[in-house]
Amino acid sequence: MKRFMSFLLVSVMMVGLLAACGSATPTTAPTTAAATTAPTTAAEATAAPTAATTDATAEATAEATAAATTAPTTGGMVATGDITLWHAYSTGGSEDATLTTLIENAKTAFPDANITVLQVPFDQVFSKFENDVATGSGPDLFLAPNDSLGDLARKNLLADLDAYKANLTNIGPAGVAGMSVDGKLYGIPESYKAVALYYNKSTIATPPATTDELLQMVKDGKKLVLNQSAYHNFGFFQAFGASLFTADKACGLTNGGGDAFKYLQDLKAAGATFTTDGPSADAAFSEGKADMIINGPWVLADYQKALGENLAVAPMPAGPKGPAGPLTGVDGFYVNINSENVEGAVALAMYLTNTESQKLYTEQAGHVPADINVVPTDALVLGFSQAASTGYARPQDKELGNFWTPVGDGLTKALDGGEEATKAITDACAAMDLANGK
Repeated sequence: MKRFMSFLLVSVMMVGLLAACGSATPTTAPTTAAATTAPTTAAEATAAPTAATTDATAEATAEATAAATTAPTTGGMVATGDITLWHAYSTGGSEDATLTTLIENAKTAFPDANITVLQVPFDQVFSKFENDVATGSGPDLFLAPNDSLGDLARKNLLADLDAYKANLTNIGPAGVAGMSVDGKLYGIPESYKAVALYYNKSTIATPPATTDELLQMVKDGKKLVLNQSAYHNFGFFQAFGASLFTADKACGLTNGGGDAFKYLQDLKAAGATFTTDGPSADAAFSEGKADMIINGPWVLADYQKALGENLAVAPMPAGPKGPAGPLTGVDGFYVNINSENVEGAVALAMYLTNTESQKLYTEQAGHVPADINVVPTDALVLGFSQAASTGYARPQDKELGNFWTPVGDGLTKALDGGEEATKAITDACAAMDLANGK
């Protein structure tokens, strides 16, 4: 299995050229809204990450707003008719504010479209969408991460958008792949999400580049707090040479996964704090009681408010087998299979993800753009782009649904129960394969 998500490097190539320059409760278990969904955070869709505002940023934002209003780039498509959009951004947050601006721009650009927007709480949005679509209703457009994309497509709840794939000339290959199932496009990509290493510049002058450096820092007294979940620590598997799946979709973590678990045990023995209480982990870092934490862009605004100029972001440290591979998801717009206005919905989705719109999302909401033409200018957002550049593309295979509980339980046994690391991951893989019929 390819260890690194090489195709993502294409979409962040320009980011690499700039690299030298540079709250909601996190969920630690699979969400219940969709049975086979990977664990995500409510904040992933509802928090308000935002980059520090500068005069240059404000000017770029104003230009992007004007451009988005006057020059819709939708591959020649025009949105008309009734279009209903659901999203799960928190009311008043930067993501919600950005989407509101873009919707107003779209109404100006497409006067013949009647656009209605509904905000649905994140812990309800997946189940509500699935239930409504299954009964023949639901919105035309659904903005969400690709956590449940494979399941929704397999349940025949999403419109096949493969005919529009050629229109996505501004989207990187990873974005297209992340919104595809079995080679067919089921969503219009907007942004990437992956965890990275936050650190406090007042206590950490240079972030650890390797797992050895991180361990030594902890031994030397630097405070590291980690969410004890298979999601937040997923990137260490790739760093130690493990692959999630074998060619036939059996668990591939037995080769290297034990080393990853052993490393986490070593971190804990050295003094790192592991917790399943997300808010307490956030508080420890925000209050200066921890120097480092691994988390996603959904908490960027909160950390930035607490730490100001002392906040910095770097990729998770590389391991002995290569760069860390945090699970990298794609957010985007799905179209309801029941929609009576698929073309109008797709045209609106393409407008909301065009270059001008993604500049606005990046500058105002701190998103990591799927658009190959948009390069983050904020150092914090750039850090997440770099983290995603070696990320592990979130699979849409049904087998992923049976990863979270066995591996999460194995992590608990290794860290809390002191179980030998190789046994913990071997047993976890056996349980995963049993559940998947492998």
